Amino acid sequence: MTTVSTIYGDLSGVEVRSLFSNGKTDGCLVTEPNCLKTPYGTLVPQYEAEDMGRRAVKPLYFYKDGSLKSIALQSQTMLETPVGNIPAELVTFHKNGSIKRIFSLDGKLSGFWSWKNEFALADDITFTSPLGTLTAKLIGLQFYESGALKSITLWPGQTLTVTTPMGEIIVRKGLAFYESGAIRSFEPQKKIEISTPIGVITSWDNEPNGIHGDINSVQLSEDGSIEALSTVDHAVHVTVMEQDAELFHPGVKNNVCGDERKVSIPMKVRFDKKRVMFHDNPQFTFDLEHTRFELRKMDLATKEPAYSCS
Repeated sequence: MTTVSTIYGDLSGVEVRSLFSNGKTDGCLVTEPNCLKTPYGTLVPQYEAEDMGRRAVKPLYFYKDGSLKSIALQSQTMLETPVGNIPAELVTFHKNGSIKRIFSLDGKLSGFWSWKNEFALADDITFTSPLGTLTAKLIGLQFYESGALKSITLWPGQTLTVTTPMGEIIVRKGLAFYESGAIRSFEPQKKIEISTPIGVITSWDNEPNGIHGDINSVQLSEDGSIEALSTVDHAVHVTVMEQDAELFHPGVKNNVCGDERKVSIPMKVRFDKKRVMFHDNPQFTFDLEHTRFELRKMDLATKEPAYSCS
């Protein structure tokens, strides 16, 4: 076993390590207790797996200049952050040393340990945000290098009621901010009507992608205007200079369980000051000034996605 020096103190009991070309440590495992003194509190890297819910011992990772990149903690530790004291089991850092992401739990999801097992361990966390003080069960938080809050990721079933440029909205999954504090994106819990440059569109994503709240289906410009949304309720009939028209609409697919249930595929509509894009495809981009857009209500007779086939 060897010792590795870090800017927060020396690590002893180092069993495995890998090196950058400059000889600096890329990552390492430790097999005994160590205390690293950081601006956010004293951190003890994971050196053993205490129970079946925790992952096998994970390495610490470093940037090429030797600064800390990520650390799995031996036990949940309260960190002093720009938004308040936040419990953490896994922390990642920006190169400048500021916190990048905090995960309050770092479980080993498997056939024996599901997200529901992990959720049962989660506690409500109260933190400050650009929208005021919020409380919810959080999977994680993300920060800018400046320390400003970048995004919030909620556990499934958790919601927050927040004030947006579209009014008071109940959000699920996630909420993201610009560095200025303006809302960058959010995931509505239920269908909402949004005024757009081509009319009022009912926005909702029945299958929001991803496991974090960094990017959500309703996306806003920093001035609060709509930048993108997903819809399962509207089609758009597009006519350019009296030429042949095109109809852009949500899709339909079979339910994952293989039964006869049909599920809607949301249509993404993206706006800038002069153009509209459908399905995030540059080939389906139209000039607002020289195009006629007609909104049509969809009736797909679809049902909600099923995530359990029992």
